[in-house]
Amino acid sequence: MSIIVFGSINIDLVVTAPRLPVAGETLTGEDFLKTPGGKGANQAVALARLGIPTHMVGRVGAHNFGAELVKHLQDNGVQTQNIFADETVSSGVAIITVDHHGENQIVVIPGANGRVNQEDVGRLSQLLPQAQALLLQLEIPIPAVVAAAQAAHNANIKIILDPAPAQSNLPAELYQLVDIITPNEVEAGQLVGFPVDSEDTATKAAEMLLQKGVKSAIVKLGAKGVVCATPEETFFVPAFEVNAVDSVAAGDAFNSGLAAALYNGLTLHQAVVWGAAAGALAATKLGAQTSLPDRFTFDAFLGERGVGSGE
Repeated sequence: MSIIVFGSINIDLVVTAPRLPVAGETLTGEDFLKTPGGKGANQAVALARLGIPTHMVGRVGAHNFGAELVKHLQDNGVQTQNIFADETVSSGVAIITVDHHGENQIVVIPGANGRVNQEDVGRLSQLLPQAQALLLQLEIPIPAVVAAAQAAHNANIKIILDPAPAQSNLPAELYQLVDIITPNEVEAGQLVGFPVDSEDTATKAAEMLLQKGVKSAIVKLGAKGVVCATPEETFFVPAFEVNAVDSVAAGDAFNSGLAAALYNGLTLHQAVVWGAAAGALAATKLGAQTSLPDRFTFDAFLGERGVGSGE
């Protein structure tokens, strides 16, 4: 059995600066880093590094960065046979500024990611008989996301949706198909229409997402922890204390830690703890895929904090 990730594949161009610029301002930066990214590819690499058999389905450009991005996925153990090299467009690019507090601003140019369509859903569908879960995000066209969710739902495959980038108008039908939705504070606020900045408001948001039709809602509050709600229970998991330097890909690491735990047969509560641990570890390093922990580092992190790996 494997996990399928259907989503974006980008090259990330990362600069660091003392603080984030305001509108119209030119800042002198410090460091520059070119690294593979994209929320889909990040989640695929994070899963593979945690030892989970992982298939990536998506698109790259046939020229700009495309071969480099696919090779990086392969080097990290991700199955890439269902990534399509699109001759008509460049690969996706994300331009990221990170400040001294680890906060970031991101501009994404979709490129080939914006061309993902029913053909790619067809490639994904061929993998469903041997899949345990499907991970989705919103850096590819929404119709493709809905079609993939419908195909996975029809095959009785667990669907985990990271609703990022934030959107306020997700199709109602998508909520009905999702098993677990994992917004952060900003994304949850967009989905429910009120600010989410505390355990109380996160709980209210999670309950509203359940009313929209998802089976479980997990709201990530960064350093303030995680709220999870199901029809049976609502619980809170505190954040792991780390020296955060860059929050890029921390949310992707969370989803992959969550999915890896469920793949290994752990409970939802244990899975949220795994997600929080993976996200915390990713925040301690600069970059997207360069920050994602391997299984040895992950198990050691859990062990040092008195949390078993659950296997």
